[in-house]
Amino acid sequence: MNFDLITSKDNPLFKEIRLLQATGSKGQKARITSGQALLEGIHLVQTWVGDPALKVLVTSEIGLQNTEIVEAVYSHLEIRPNTKVFQLDSVLWDLLSDLVNAPHIAGLLDLPKTCLVPSQSIGTLAGDVVILDRIQDAGNVGSILRTAAAAGFTQVIALSGCAHLWSTKVLRAGMGAHRLLDLYEGWSNQQVLSAVTAPLLAATGDAEQDLFALKKVLLHPIAWVLGSEGQGVSEDLMAQAKGVSIPIDPRVESLNVSTAAAVCLFETIRVRRT
Repeated sequence: MNFDLITSKDNPLFKEIRLLQATGSKGQKARITSGQALLEGIHLVQTWVGDPALKVLVTSEIGLQNTEIVEAVYSHLEIRPNTKVFQLDSVLWDLLSDLVNAPHIAGLLDLPKTCLVPSQSIGTLAGDVVILDRIQDAGNVGSILRTAAAAGFTQVIALSGCAHLWSTKVLRAGMGAHRLLDLYEGWSNQQVLSAVTAPLLAATGDAEQDLFALKKVLLHPIAWVLGSEGQGVSEDLMAQAKGVSIPIDPRVESLNVSTAAAVCLFETIRVRRT
């Protein structure tokens, strides 16, 4: 099968992909405006094979020599024959990807409605929730999303100030977890307090309440709040939450936020299973 060739960096699709790759507010604005996110790499593309949201695939001559890539492309086309596939000049691919020796495959994914619907239009959010409070490191955010999915927590809210959940770096760190989650972002503290029905538990280093003494609380739906790397959970949320500490060796100052998330979420699952 012959795919449409892209040989110029002035090509509109190539320019759009570069915008979707941008970091910070520029990239977030491009993703929200277009309603799309960029999947980079074979693992992410494989995760969404067959999904109607994956409407565009981009590869190269080098990519089409890779058996895994060819299998992913044709498997998706078999299920979604209207998918557009573009073959990018290999020289342009070097301008596109910052991943050394990464397989030449990417996709454009339509963002889910939960990311595009204004938070004000959501009345309540029942059940377990993970709330990310201004966590700025994309690796940490992606790792937490992966942990949430693994622990069976499907609802995640990212407050304003967090790394964009659909940025390429967060997607890579999430390793496909996004497909398993209902993601909401750009919320304010007040919107969280109005919509989330479960009690808030805030992971913090100086709380008197011990995580491992919360059996009765963890048996019911809860909302775990995880604060920013430097400042922790905001005062507004702490005022409405129960602070919870993870017992650690006193010689260690603190845990990385993604590690703390893993401990809290899997302790919740452990309590419920026993």
